[in-house]
Amino acid sequence: MTCERARALLGGYLDNELPPTEASAVAAHLESCTACRQQYAALSGVGPVIRHRLPRLAAPDVLRTRVTSALRGVDLSPARSRGRGFWVRQIAAGLVIAVASSAVTLFISRQAPPDSNAAVHLVVESHVRALMTRHLADVVSNNEHNVKPWFDGRVTFAPDVPRLDSLGFPLLGGRVDSIGHERVAAIVYGRRKHVINLFTWPASRRVRAGGEDLTATELGYNVVRWVRGDMQYAAVSDLAMAELRQFVTAYRQDRPAAVMQ
Repeated sequence: MTCERARALLGGYLDNELPPTEASAVAAHLESCTACRQQYAALSGVGPVIRHRLPRLAAPDVLRTRVTSALRGVDLSPARSRGRGFWVRQIAAGLVIAVASSAVTLFISRQAPPDSNAAVHLVVESHVRALMTRHLADVVSNNEHNVKPWFDGRVTFAPDVPRLDSLGFPLLGGRVDSIGHERVAAIVYGRRKHVINLFTWPASRRVRAGGEDLTATELGYNVVRWVRGDMQYAAVSDLAMAELRQFVTAYRQDRPAAVMQ
């Protein structure tokens, strides 16, 4: 089993929804693959956080209506499907994930303490969301001349997008994401089988006044955050903190701050 296939099945494995053969294959892969095992550990921590930090709410009428409407268009006959239960779970799960993703973002942004730790909660949430939805890049390229211009008109600043391939951190692409209610540039780098999300967005006056670098760990992910000029940056990955610091040092080395447009 490949890492890509194993990670695609981690959600079902966590919820005990995989057929026995697939569950056994995932379990065997996790025993031999450190990277996937770390991903599994990180995802395992998401459920308890959501259960303990999010309030329990009854499903709103609009969600019930959407599920019912979606089911009307699906042929659930045994001869043409994998079973009624399977499709009900698939459709409901898709709708619930969409609602839950927004709920998690809103709840964390409201509940996180009004200090530097708030940004840590939010960048980790955005990193995990990108991994779970496999939406890492809107522009996929290892060429900074493709990635950097792509952000023009999509964010209000011009992020720096250096190539760090020679230092072991290949550029993978970029996307526009959100940190709380802020529109941010997410530049994606790799390190072996690990993903590094580098978030860039304007710094408030209060954040600029603080100015000090911050390192933190949450849900098994390491975060390095810093401020330069009018911008703030946050690198997040399941890499060891020492390697993530190496990446940050490489990115910051003789690099100008992002420029507001």
